[in-house]
Amino acid sequence: MNDAAADIRPVLEARNVSKVFMTATHEVKALNAVSLTVSRGECLAIVGESGSGKTTFANMLLGIYPPSTGELFLDGDLLPARRTLPLRRAIQLVQQNPLSSLNPRRTVGASLRLALDVHDIGDREGRKTRIGGLLEEVGLPADFADRYPSALSGGQRQRVAIARALACEPEILVLDEPTSALDVLVQARVLQLLDELRHRRNLTYVFITHDLGVVRNIADRVSVFERGNLVEQAGTEEIFERPANAYTRSLIGAIPIITDDEEALRKKVMEKNSAG
Repeated sequence: MNDAAADIRPVLEARNVSKVFMTATHEVKALNAVSLTVSRGECLAIVGESGSGKTTFANMLLGIYPPSTGELFLDGDLLPARRTLPLRRAIQLVQQNPLSSLNPRRTVGASLRLALDVHDIGDREGRKTRIGGLLEEVGLPADFADRYPSALSGGQRQRVAIARALACEPEILVLDEPTSALDVLVQARVLQLLDELRHRRNLTYVFITHDLGVVRNIADRVSVFERGNLVEQAGTEEIFERPANAYTRSLIGAIPIITDDEEALRKKVMEKNSAG
């Protein structure tokens, strides 16, 4: 394959991916024949309410669940159900609640070092230096390495969680509601940090959220999930200005209004929803 062809190949691809869970009495179809791609360096937001299938899709990307049917590809290669260590290193997760995702008995430095130890990155002295650099990259002093999660604010803990995900130099971050546990001001700062890191490191983001408003200024494209189906997918601007699906319009209508422009957009969308 020539370089030009390699450049346009998606870094992530899902082909007709479905997931069925079995209960004692029946089967539950959590995801239904979803196909999508994510380009290198892109932020794709996957948006939907609880039960839409977005978290199930994220868990399949991470190798927590295998697809029931369909296939997932990373850099054109099939992602196996059982992930090797290099594949686990390539796709890292930033969870919703930083307090529960960090071990309260470990210092910040120990949590970051664990990722380096597991993936055998650097020597002993180099890892100590690397931990300080990671903290500074997410806007925290290097001496925070000696603190415990309980001594940090919610925003600081989420920055530590981001630093931990970055520790093993991943290609892709799966961001599962990464700001929903934060207040509005801290949320904006963390989103700004994520945007800066993406461009600085040429990272690819899969941003999972129930809130379309959160991704408006960070996502390049939006995929809307409803009851396990991918019902709409388009560039972020198009999704907000010309949403084609009634469910998408209802999600936009639920965004809290802050400015006059947002008020006008909501009125336009809801009028279209009523007409359609």
